[in-house]
Amino acid sequence: MPSGRYSLHDPYDHTPLGEERFQCAPGPTGWRYVSRTTAPSGEHTGSVDLTLDDLGRPLRLELHTTDWQVRGGILDGVTWVRTDATGEHAREGNAPAHGFTGASPAFLVAAARLLRPALGAPATRVRLVSFAPPVLAPRTLDRTWALLDSEAHPTDSGPLVVDHYRVGDPETGEEHSVHIAGDVVLAAPGIELEDLDSPPSTFT
Repeated sequence: MPSGRYSLHDPYDHTPLGEERFQCAPGPTGWRYVSRTTAPSGEHTGSVDLTLDDLGRPLRLELHTTDWQVRGGILDGVTWVRTDATGEHAREGNAPAHGFTGASPAFLVAAARLLRPALGAPATRVRLVSFAPPVLAPRTLDRTWALLDSEAHPTDSGPLVVDHYRVGDPETGEEHSVHIAGDVVLAAPGIELEDLDSPPSTFT
C-alpha cells in the first residue's frame, strides 16, 4: 500500500498551495485512495476518499474542504450531493459523465485507469464532473488523453514502468504532460511527488 506526500502549487505562477498526504492500493472492489490536504501554513484544508471499480469507474467519492463536502458515485452517469459543513444546504446533482475530476492527483490516476489509452492511438475524449476547492462547485468538462510512451526504469525493487500521457482541454486547446507509475502520479502541472514509502502498486 503506497503512502507518500505530494506538494501542490499553482501550475502557472508556482505559488505553493500546500501538501497532500495519501495512501492508495488495489483492493477487492478495484482501487482506493485516501488523503488529507494541508495549506502551506500546515492548517488542515480537506480530504479525499475515492474508490474505483475494476473498470476505473468511481464507485464512491467523498471530498471535504473547510466549508463544503461532496459525496458521489456512478448512477445514471454520475450523481452527487454537495452540501455545506452544517448539512443545511444539500443539493443533489447528476450529469451524463464518465467520472469525476478535481485538484487531487487521485483523479489523474482514475482517468488513466478509466480510459486506458493504447500507446500511439488517437487521443480519447472523456466527459468529467470537476469539483475544485475551496467551494467544490460542480462543473462538467471534457478532457482528451493520449499515451505518448511507456518506459521501464530500473530500481532496487525491479523495473518501474512510467507512462507519459498528453492531457488536453478541447475547449481551450491547452495540453500538458502527466507522468504516472502504477497508481502514483510522478509529475503533472501543479503536482510533484515529494515522498513515497514503497513502490507504486500495479494494476492487473
